[in-house]
Amino acid sequence: MGKNILVQRRGRGYFIFKAPTHRRIHSVGYNSVDGHSSGYVKDLLHEMARGAPLALLKVEGAGEIYIPAPEGIAVGQKLLFGSEVPAEIGNIKTLGKMPEGTMICNIELRHGDGGTMARSSGSFATVVSHTPIGTELRMPSGKTIHVNDNCRAMIGVVAGAGRTEKPFMKAGPRWFLQRARGRKWPVVKGQAMIAASHPHGGGRHKHAGKPTTVGRWTSPGRKVGNIAARQTGRAKRRSAR
Repeated sequence: MGKNILVQRRGRGYFIFKAPTHRRIHSVGYNSVDGHSSGYVKDLLHEMARGAPLALLKVEGAGEIYIPAPEGIAVGQKLLFGSEVPAEIGNIKTLGKMPEGTMICNIELRHGDGGTMARSSGSFATVVSHTPIGTELRMPSGKTIHVNDNCRAMIGVVAGAGRTEKPFMKAGPRWFLQRARGRKWPVVKGQAMIAASHPHGGGRHKHAGKPTTVGRWTSPGRKVGNIAARQTGRAKRRSAR
């Protein structure tokens, strides 16, 4: 008799696979500074499952908002919002008024969404140029995109750069990190399991014994391995003609 494999158990929504989001400081949505001109940094906080520190801003004439903290800001520092504010670290400025070469983070993809891009620790984008179709940005991936000039961004680099370069010396800290993000860890190969636990399990020679590529609409009990893969194996070298 078999049993439900890991992908089936995750799909059922058992509590052991759920991320403890109720322990997060800022759990839902993004914050916007629409209609406000300034604020100050009330506190710098750490949130579980987030690599970058959070800055708690007290906005004048409004409540408190949370944003990823850029490097260089301090508690009590005043931040300015608008299109004509100086290009200083922490200020929020419209992209159409940004000087070329400025490093920015927490970028709005659509005006008023509160910032959805370049929010992870150590990430930033660069203002390349201003064009008729919008402001050209070079993203952390190296790709260039054009964004509406009315969208806003925070000047600076998100704090926490180099976080991923520090190795995990023990399994415990790695387990707690994955647990905070709702991930199953450690990951065990299906070929190392018995046949009742995984479709790739069983056999003495530790190989799947069947194709490891499955279709996109395969049933949950078989949907393991390379799911809906366009290509597998090493890419073939194509000769230029």
